[in-house]
Amino acid sequence: MIKKNKSTLILALVLIVASIGSLFIGVIDVSTSGLLAGNTDEIKVFLVSRVPRLMAILCTGFGMSVAGLIMQQLCMNKFVSPTTGATISSAQFGILIALLFFDKSTLWGRAVFAFTFAILGTWIFVFFIQRMQFKDVVMVPLVGIMFGNVIGGITNFLAYKYEMTQALSTWLVGHFSMVLKGRYEILYLTVPLLILAFVFSNHFNIVGMGKDFSKNLGLPYNFVMFMGLTIAAMITASIVVVVGSISYIGLIIPNIVAMLKGDKIRGTLIDTALFGAIFVLVCDMIGRIVIAPYELPIELIIGILGSILFVVMLLYRLKNGRNSIQIENMHFLKLFRKKEGQRNE
Repeated sequence: MIKKNKSTLILALVLIVASIGSLFIGVIDVSTSGLLAGNTDEIKVFLVSRVPRLMAILCTGFGMSVAGLIMQQLCMNKFVSPTTGATISSAQFGILIALLFFDKSTLWGRAVFAFTFAILGTWIFVFFIQRMQFKDVVMVPLVGIMFGNVIGGITNFLAYKYEMTQALSTWLVGHFSMVLKGRYEILYLTVPLLILAFVFSNHFNIVGMGKDFSKNLGLPYNFVMFMGLTIAAMITASIVVVVGSISYIGLIIPNIVAMLKGDKIRGTLIDTALFGAIFVLVCDMIGRIVIAPYELPIELIIGILGSILFVVMLLYRLKNGRNSIQIENMHFLKLFRKKEGQRNE
């Protein structure tokens, strides 16, 4: 049992160590001796800024990586993610609509608009790709990127027309510098959504094998499809509202884990979430250290590292991806049929 979950334990240990280290990195010095001695200034910084920032980072890493994993499985394409599936662009458009027509709306009010538009944008994207005659491994994300750019263009046009460009800029570039106590609690919505994703992970695996296959097993294909996409969209929207746009995480993290542990969601979801949190945490720490006491937006760090990893992943997937996916899916199918046979007996 320990050997089977060795990678999960290692990732969890690395995340704990990195999390503790991140609590003591910043412009204002915070030390364990000062906290234990009851230094009020250090305690205030620790509770109001450092702990909320860490919680926001962990929720972002967990959420974006799992959202990408769900979308890739349901769309049967390893290059689909909240970034290439127009989910992030749709959430930003929803926030702009809230700013334009409900200028006194609270953060939760903007979140409602972000949830609604992210879900609609993701559904429309999947509606498009389901009607594509040739679903090439690269063509599907290209359609998503083009659709996202259309939404982004409309968003930028409206923001420029109504002089909302500066107000919208907060959600265009992801950063954790503004995360404080009382301004990040929306991210806690990712926790029940992640639990729901784990509960229905086997259903997502079956739906990822095709509509006919799902119906033959008596699984409501459309319901599971829309439920999975809604979970991924809501996770993404809650992160965009608080942190802003964070690219690449939902694209590269699930692929890296899948290369090592296969494509079965139940077996990779926890590792994907942990590795995603570690990746975001390390990138955030780099952003705080490189030009200290100033800070680089995490979107810049993730963009640089993510683009490099994406090119490597693209070359690997184009060469070996289809074979590996077919092998993993056949293995899952055999296990599923074996369990169904035992039930019937």
